[in-house]
Amino acid sequence: LGGHMKTFTGWTNKFIFPPYDFTVATSLVSNFHMPYSTMLMMVTAFGGYDLVMHAYEVAVKEKYRFGAYGDAMLII
Repeated sequence: LGGHMKTFTGWTNKFIFPPYDFTVATSLVSNFHMPYSTMLMMVTAFGGYDLVMHAYEVAVKEKYRFGAYGDAMLII
């Protein structure tokens, strides 16, 4: 692809789970998703399982809010 994104029309069965090599995004803002959710799986693929799960341990200890309207994190 030469570092460029190309448009696509059609069906995809892409599912992002760790480990995954992201080639376009360099940072991610995400909510603290519920345990065992597919969104949490994508976040751990981006930020690394151990780092993200450590952030979740801290979030639970500090009583952060989880879910779509909860606290968020920035992964760089």
